[in-house]
Amino acid sequence: MAMIETINLTKKYGEFIALDNLNLAINPGDCFGFIGPNGAGKTTTIKILATLLKPSSGQAMIDGLTVGYQNRVIRPIIGYVPDFMGAYADMVVVEYLEFFAACYGIHGNNRRKVVKDVLDLTDLNYKATAEVNSLSRGMQQRLSVARVLLHDPKVLLMDEPASGLDPRARVEMRELLKELKRMGKTIIISSHILPELAEMCNVVGIIERGQLLFSGTVGEAVRRAKMGQVVQVAVAARWQQAAELLAKVPGVVKIEIIEGNGPVVAGAQVPMLHVTFEHGGKFELSDIPNILVNHGYRMIQFAEESVNLETAFMRLTKGLVA
Repeated sequence: MAMIETINLTKKYGEFIALDNLNLAINPGDCFGFIGPNGAGKTTTIKILATLLKPSSGQAMIDGLTVGYQNRVIRPIIGYVPDFMGAYADMVVVEYLEFFAACYGIHGNNRRKVVKDVLDLTDLNYKATAEVNSLSRGMQQRLSVARVLLHDPKVLLMDEPASGLDPRARVEMRELLKELKRMGKTIIISSHILPELAEMCNVVGIIERGQLLFSGTVGEAVRRAKMGQVVQVAVAARWQQAAELLAKVPGVVKIEIIEGNGPVVAGAQVPMLHVTFEHGGKFELSDIPNILVNHGYRMIQFAEESVNLETAFMRLTKGLVA
């Protein structure tokens, strides 16, 4: 059974559709990367799962419990990390965590132990007596994660936890999330830092204009984005004629001449030729250099285009918002 599931989940604000029949299934122990442009519906989805918003129609379930009807049972098994945290003025880190531990019904020696454990896990012990408002953005985000771990939830809902962090803080957050994944937590994390999502998450979902465009592994996203095989070619001279020659090769569907990113020959940068073959076509990559050499061209560079999660995101979305 899926740990998190949505069935035709829809959220409307009047005529405005923030979520449009979203269907998701996230298994126990998955780290699910939620990707989409600003305004695509990521935060709306996470807030519904966190029982902070009511859906207009459809269903959202966590561990078999229905959001909106069983919220009191759901809240003890989830932890919600917003993109920005708040705290009372002059509250120190230990007081902040003890306050929330008390809210979860954790008292006495057990509360002190739990607070110490989450400080150890998030590497914040040395800041235990520091004021929350004096912490850096990265430390505040780790403290926000520490807060939601106090009651040992099964599910973590994290909305842009790496937003605004410097490179070192992002590395620390990434390592913390990997540790939480090793602990068996089911995690949803939305982020615009796609290389880090590819490293942390075993499954991803791409959403745009409230509609889910893709859900699956990073490898599946890359394969889906790779609609045609692309090779990058640079020749020492006569690149326009080379492009016209390659356009006649069977299976070639597009030739692009890209200025400004090619190798340097005799002190000048030559353009790159991006050659796209039809998806699933029968061709040999070795045909390209053979054809060029046989027609008297000196080939400088030849490589198959690499496709990663960022490339997949750009190809599968159109930059639209709801």
